[in-house]
Amino acid sequence: MTQEWENNHNPPEEFHSAAGNLMDSKTSHLDDQLSARLEEAFHKMTSNVHLHDVAKIAMEYSPIDLAYAASRLPPSVRPVLFENLPDEEAKMTFMINTDGNTRAEVFRSLNDHQVKELIEKMPPDDAVWVLDNLPERRNRRVLELLDPKKAIRIRELQKHSRNSAGGLMTNEFFAFTMDTTISEAAAYIRDNPGIDLTRRVFVLSNEGELMGYVPARNLIVNPPHLPLKQVMRQILHKVTPDATREEVVDLVERYKIPALPVVDENNYLIGVITYEDVVEAIEDIADETIAWMAGTAEEVGEHDPVFKRFLSRAPWLLVTLFGGLISAAIMSYFQGIEGNLLAFIVFFIPLINGMSGNVGIQCSTVLVRSMAIGMISSGTKGNAVRKEILIGLMNGVFFGILGGLIVYLVTVFGIQDFSPNPLELASITGAGLLGACLSATLLGVAAPFFFARLGIDPALASGPIVTAFNDIFSMIMYFIISGLISNLLFSS
Repeated sequence: MTQEWENNHNPPEEFHSAAGNLMDSKTSHLDDQLSARLEEAFHKMTSNVHLHDVAKIAMEYSPIDLAYAASRLPPSVRPVLFENLPDEEAKMTFMINTDGNTRAEVFRSLNDHQVKELIEKMPPDDAVWVLDNLPERRNRRVLELLDPKKAIRIRELQKHSRNSAGGLMTNEFFAFTMDTTISEAAAYIRDNPGIDLTRRVFVLSNEGELMGYVPARNLIVNPPHLPLKQVMRQILHKVTPDATREEVVDLVERYKIPALPVVDENNYLIGVITYEDVVEAIEDIADETIAWMAGTAEEVGEHDPVFKRFLSRAPWLLVTLFGGLISAAIMSYFQGIEGNLLAFIVFFIPLINGMSGNVGIQCSTVLVRSMAIGMISSGTKGNAVRKEILIGLMNGVFFGILGGLIVYLVTVFGIQDFSPNPLELASITGAGLLGACLSATLLGVAAPFFFARLGIDPALASGPIVTAFNDIFSMIMYFIISGLISNLLFSS
């Protein structure tokens, strides 16, 4: 954060009282201020660009802040901002931290040799992410221009799925044989400033197998003549490159591992996943989960074209559309069976759908969250299901009795003339709420485990698919209960 921001933009007192509001955070205020200055400098309405002002802004602000602000600018001016960054280091940081659309726009303004110079300065794992925004043919051309060793490292990482341990790891790390002394290791680390030093230095056998690790601090506090094997610690957790990112996140979060080793089938160290890589993976998982739960395939963001965002949402809403049509068909079918009763119970369909929908969403959301943070395992699944069903039964009984009682009272006292038979309608409404809550609970419990078994993100269980099915099942349950109560208890 710049000195100008610290000196001239002290947040007001009420800002601190709203610190919990994400829209009032310091970074959001900084983004708004920076975006306003950039828009003024670019003069979008007149297409006049004050390059001096742009260069001044680029000098004053961090390239990371500029990378976020760039996504709010018109695509055509983003390369201009990139070109006015003060040095190659700032340009590299900008490209690593900005969004894919901005990278694509900047790449269009650069030739292959300029892209090659940019990529050569990046760590291989960051370079893989940045190169994803190049067309495949141009990607190959740039790799052919790179230093062969760098290109090989990048190609090795590109073989792995982005959502796997191999896609998260970096293959640039410090690893030494067991007999290497601390002074020799320290000298090698000093001579290779381009490789990030994690909080762990790994120790290998003479054959290259992973044997242990040395905390970076131990390189400082121990005598320099000691071999690494005397100060190394045992590796308790490691993964293979095909491990899922969820498995990686679970390990790192549970055991607070600052650098997780990735090994092949022969226990040879092929990569390292840093804590920073895991934080990025958590952000990606959170974005995807929010999108699934909202019933959309769009990435969480506000700067994509409106039509593109519409297309990402529309397919999911088709499920809701067809669910509504099926619900209408069910109502039409039961109309012939229930006769005059339908004229009264139809008023309570929104109540039934609303209550059952919220019960189902609560149930599935709690289960999805517990599955995501590892609170539910194969052994505890049955207990979690029983608890949710019991809660659903309690909800159904309580709100069924309460709803039926309210309907009965407002009809008896003439507040609202729902039906000539208040007891019949109250019984139908109460029992309908009970049945709808139970069916919603069963659907909310079954859906997350069903999707997980199919290998689909269980957060889908909270989206429009289950909402639509929930409306259908709760309505069927409501009409069946209405018919049974009417025929069995009030047929006379």
